[in-house]
Amino acid sequence: MYDQAERLRVRLGLKEKKNGKKAIAVVSGKGGVGKSNFSLNFAIALSILGSKVMVIDMDIGMGNLDILMGSAPDFTIVDYFEKEIPLEKIIMAGPDGVHYIAGGSGLTSFVKLEEAKLDQFFEDLETSFKDYDYLIFDMGAGIRKDLLPFILSVDEVFVLTTPEPTAITDAYAMIKYIHILDSKIPLYVVVNKARSVKDGTETMQRLSKVVNQFLGRCLISLGILPDDLTVQTAVRRQIPFVNLNEKSPVSRTLKEMADRYVKQKAFETTPAVKFHFVAKLKKFLFERKGGRYGEN
Repeated sequence: MYDQAERLRVRLGLKEKKNGKKAIAVVSGKGGVGKSNFSLNFAIALSILGSKVMVIDMDIGMGNLDILMGSAPDFTIVDYFEKEIPLEKIIMAGPDGVHYIAGGSGLTSFVKLEEAKLDQFFEDLETSFKDYDYLIFDMGAGIRKDLLPFILSVDEVFVLTTPEPTAITDAYAMIKYIHILDSKIPLYVVVNKARSVKDGTETMQRLSKVVNQFLGRCLISLGILPDDLTVQTAVRRQIPFVNLNEKSPVSRTLKEMADRYVKQKAFETTPAVKFHFVAKLKKFLFERKGGRYGEN
């Protein structure tokens, strides 16, 4: 299986990566921290700024991106694998120009699928990625080994937490797990549902201190989002909160966060050559099948 992975790397080779294009995984150590809500609304904020964005719901069988926006997708990612529906048909139009792929239900693991289906999925995903500036993977809560390859293949990982001690502890566990497998992947942190700026800042500092002390690496602060009743209302009404009330504290803060992020990326120098996202994804998935991550 390692030989197969090597052949895939050779076949795909090292490809140039266009400036600005990013594959991002949004993760959390536990459920209930607002990960999917963040993924959707951050994507909308990026789109409003002029970026082309697609969000993929990777919480297979328990996804809720479509519910958060009050959408009824014609097809989901399950239909792609189970019914061979073309990828372009499962990509749905969302608010403000955002595209998304719904998680659906019935598919429990990517790595158990036939290799030919996975290979075709990667090729289709690579083709689609060329049409977007950002590809955002809304991962399931916690650590799912079958989805690790997606996390390890992206350009950046966004870790969501809240000021709750359990959320911070679980966020650290997630960060540690990713760090052990890839100590160089950039890790951004978002503190959600902060009661105040002080509350959010202390949470960010606490997590950063522990990560630096025990893992020897620095986290990147993406920002702090306030605990705002607008979010609860938006969820009940199935409208993204940035659309429901663009002047609410959480909407303004998230848009400012997206603006800072885009401006920061504009000043970064992208390496001329690096592993392409899909090539890395193939590498991790097929090496995983060979037992690299402790499973056969």
